[in-house]
Amino acid sequence: MNAEARELTDLFATSSLGAPEKAVGFVLWRVLHRYVREIDHALAPLDLTHLQFTTLTMAAWLARSGEPVTQAALARHGDISTMQVSHMLKALEGKAMVTRPRSEKDVRSKEIRVTTTGVAVLREALPVAIEVQRRLFGAGDELLTRLLEVEEAGDRRR
Repeated sequence: MNAEARELTDLFATSSLGAPEKAVGFVLWRVLHRYVREIDHALAPLDLTHLQFTTLTMAAWLARSGEPVTQAALARHGDISTMQVSHMLKALEGKAMVTRPRSEKDVRSKEIRVTTTGVAVLREALPVAIEVQRRLFGAGDELLTRLLEVEEAGDRRR
């Protein structure tokens, strides 16, 4: 074994958890990407990606109040960048699933409205996404409860 390989072996033996599979962050990262791949595959017949589905679902969820939904509110709710939300909304608008008229209250802002087509697609997509979630993670609430605890703890630290 050469010096560089020995140094790297020592690094991981002394300064890590011993293997990537023992690091929660690495495993979570891999599981997340598998979940996204599975959802993308399952939603492909509906012409939706995971991110488009999530954006459409969040827009519909926030619109339940009857109040206008803005891009900024969507970004805050999903904890994602406004630029990423904007890209997803453009794609969804191109598929006639949302409209984005200018706000009457603030001309700098656009209101997000889920169209009849968007609602129809969600009616089909939600059960598909739930099936993938249950297939990968089970039907129990233990994992979800723990993930929500981690998320809430992070929100309190902000």
